[in-house]
Amino acid sequence: MKLPQIQIRTQMAKIGIKQIPGVQEIKQPKANLTIKQPKADLQMEATPSKLTIDQTKAWEDMDLMNILRRTEKHAEAGYEGWLEGMGRRAEQGQELMKIEHQGNPIANQAIINSGEVKKQLGITFIPSPSSLNIHYEPGEVHVSSQANKPIIHAEISSPEHHYKPGRVDISMEQYENIEFGVTYV
Repeated sequence: MKLPQIQIRTQMAKIGIKQIPGVQEIKQPKANLTIKQPKADLQMEATPSKLTIDQTKAWEDMDLMNILRRTEKHAEAGYEGWLEGMGRRAEQGQELMKIEHQGNPIANQAIINSGEVKKQLGITFIPSPSSLNIHYEPGEVHVSSQANKPIIHAEISSPEHHYKPGRVDISMEQYENIEFGVTYV
């Protein structure tokens, strides 16, 4: 006896998915930037220094003076000599008036009046170190500055954006199928 046997064959459905990715491009162009720096305003005011050197005394020490100064110097020496002589004579007159007191004023005065002036020995520098009169007035410098701010100009550029959207294609590659069959075994 043959028994029936059922045979079932199934076929699964297959779905096909095809994906195309999206493309996105973003570009950022550089900004246009200009910077200008104006020069600072600078003002300087200076008063010059002043140096004064008076060497008149040095020339006089070397006996190189002008005729007016030489005449003035001789007049001063003559006047001082006259005052000195007048003072000496007054003093000697006082001594002679008091001759009755002790001493011998006539002999003493004769020795003093006849004696030569002793000269001092020593080194003298011509002209003397202190014969120059130096006067210095320093100058002044005044500086004022005014800083100027930079001038900045920026021109921005918008970004460039390109987008191509992607897509998904879905298709049926294989449909489902069921087959039944009977066989006798």
